[in-house]
Formats: sequence, C-alpha cells, structure tokens
Amino acid sequence: MRIAFLTAPEGVEQIELTEPWKAAVDAGHEPVLVSTKPGTIQAFHHLDKADTFPVQEVVGETTADSFGGLVLPGGVANPDNLRTDEKAVRFVRDFFEQGRPVAAICHAPWTLVEADVVRGRVLTSWPSLATDIRNAGGTWVDEQVKICDHGDSKLVTSRKPDDLKAFGEAFLDVFAREAA
Repeated sequence: MRIAFLTAPEGVEQIELTEPWKAAVDAGHEPVLVSTKPGTIQAFHHLDKADTFPVQEVVGETTADSFGGLVLPGGVANPDNLRTDEKAVRFVRDFFEQGRPVAAICHAPWTLVEADVVRGRVLTSWPSLATDIRNAGGTWVDEQVKICDHGDSKLVTSRKPDDLKAFGEAFLDVFAREAA
C-alpha cells in the first residue's frame, strides 16, 4: 500500500515522522513524503532543528486516490502550517470523503479540525488540543491510541511520542484491514 505522510516544509516532530515511516516500511508498505512545497522538509526535535528529508510528492500535484491511507505526524508548527494551506486541508479532507484510513499523532489533529472532519468522532491528541477538538464537534479522550470508525473512513489517533509503538501497530492493523 502507498501511504502518504503529509508534512509542512518545516516543523514536523522528527520521531513522529521516522518511527511510523519505519513501521510502514517494515510492514511492506510504500511510504511517500508529501508536502506543500517541493525540495526538502526540516524536521525538529521539539524546538531544535533535526534532519531534513526529501519531498517526494507535492500537494496540489498529487491526489488522495493515489494512496491507500494517510499519516499525519505531529510537531507543534507542522499542523499549524498545514492548516493554513488550502491545498493541504483539501488533500486531508479528500481521504475522509473517499473513505480512506487516516492516522494522526500528537498535534496533527489540528489539521483534521481545519478540514472539518472531527465532528461526531472520538479521538485523542496532545492534551492542549482537547478544547479545539470539542469545539469542532469531536469527543476528546486521553488514551494511548484511539480508533474511531464513525463515518466512512477509519481514524487512528495517538497522544505523543511515548505512544509511537502502539500508534504504529494500530494504524498498520487498520490500514491492512481497510485494504483487504
């Protein structure tokens, strides 16, 4: 399965990109780094610059229907940048409209809020997003991983880097079942 990993050009939490990416590769999937601009993205270790990664496809030049699923890594700045980009928001919304599975960790649900896809759903995130999720019509829970099957598309969410192992197992299981 081709899996889109959507990040802004700057601000993704590196471990929230690299660990799920590795889990996808180890499971035999093809992760694809998608961003809003060509070139490279700048990852971070919290507030400190980390590594850069090459962008493989650009939002607006690729479509949700060319992927089996979507992973949204966190980092505070990453989803904040994505939610101000209309093409990125549309790309995310398209996965939900097409019934494709989506996984988001930490601050990434901010992009889901902007895409107006959390209404009626139960999800988790970094705790500071709880009010935003509730205001967008979702139900926030403090759980390591939450799988929500309300609607046509399955949504897997997780709170923080400490939850990455469980997040990887959950989204890979959901994506595999959805592909079957």
